[in-house]
Amino acid sequence: MHTPVLLAETLDCLNPASGNIACDATLGRAGHGSLLAQKTMQGGGTYIGIDLDADAITAARPMLEGIRTDVGAGEFFLIQGSFANLDSILASIDIAYVDTFLFDLGVSSPQIDDLQRGFSFKHDAPLDMRLDQGADIPTAADMVNTLEKQELSRILRDYGEEKWASRIASFIVRQRESTPISTSSQLVDIIKAAIPASARRAGGHPAKRSFQALRIAVNGELDALQRGLESAIRWAASGGRIGVLTFHSLEDRIVKRSFAEAEKICNCPSDLPLCMCVKKATLEVLTKRPIVPSEEEISANPRARSTKLRVAQKI
Repeated sequence: MHTPVLLAETLDCLNPASGNIACDATLGRAGHGSLLAQKTMQGGGTYIGIDLDADAITAARPMLEGIRTDVGAGEFFLIQGSFANLDSILASIDIAYVDTFLFDLGVSSPQIDDLQRGFSFKHDAPLDMRLDQGADIPTAADMVNTLEKQELSRILRDYGEEKWASRIASFIVRQRESTPISTSSQLVDIIKAAIPASARRAGGHPAKRSFQALRIAVNGELDALQRGLESAIRWAASGGRIGVLTFHSLEDRIVKRSFAEAEKICNCPSDLPLCMCVKKATLEVLTKRPIVPSEEEISANPRARSTKLRVAQKI
């Protein structure tokens, strides 16, 4: 079961209005999206749900049909795709702007719990990790079996912030010389063997950071986030709001930096006495500090622990 994180706080900050156009760039199981759809479609507005996962689109359609029937108004679009392609997706719909954007990053609980997807380090499964299982892209198994040691180490270090990245990469390369690595349990065993016992006793499951890194690499998540945010800023209506829920520091840094850059009014070198670039701010950041879950929410849903919500408004 998927439990939406910071649900009340997200809707309060985004403040979707009846008749608005809302874009849920990460539909998932529509935990946030169903309420966005109810609010906007009541006044004849439009809800747009986007997700790489075809299963998410299939699961959301009957629910949104029911919402439209209940409110007796509005329309919705469900599109399988990446928010990296937000410009082309929105251009294909007959709209000129969006009032509300929501990005709920990472993977949903149903994806983590689906034993055929390979996202979880707690269950044995094929080492896939593609959000779009129909995409012709390398899987996590392809990566661990073919990439050079240096590239594997870079991925684990840059995307997982794993201090033992080089050692884990060495163990992976050594193991695959005798046996291909095809399942999550094989990879977990290799990671555990690579990390010294003393280091495995703290910081949660020893494979957590490596699995995060491979998932990000497989799906190109950080580049997609940067491109998606840039598109959302362009498409947002005056007064429109963009909310982003992140689940690790790499995502949060991109959001924080993108919002801060759009809020700046000058890009001139610091040694210039006068502004020569005439840059104008395009966003106002509404969350000077990110909103985080309460202890009560974390207790009820431990997967919410690392969540941060940042919201900005188009000027």
